Amino acid sequence: MSGEKQYFFDRPDNIRLVLRIFYGICALLVAADFVVHRHTEFRWEGLPAFYPLYGFVGCVILVIVAKWMRSFLMRPEDYYDRLELRNNEARGGHDDV
Repeated sequence: MSGEKQYFFDRPDNIRLVLRIFYGICALLVAADFVVHRHTEFRWEGLPAFYPLYGFVGCVILVIVAKWMRSFLMRPEDYYDRLELRNNEARGGHDDV
């Protein structure tokens, strides 16, 4: 271990520091939401924490849709290997690589 290079995120103290900075920035942004006047187009945009909730719900919906799409888009691990073998057999078994 002494010969290995230590990277910034290898130390748990650095991870805690980055997370504290991140949480601090989030808290400042939430506090600014109550202080800064927004020029909104619709009434619900003026609700406190509307945009964070909107973003969170949008991300959850994207994850759910992606899981659903995985059911019919997923291919076996050796999908391309089998396709390459099938193409080689169709050409007479010659490998031009």
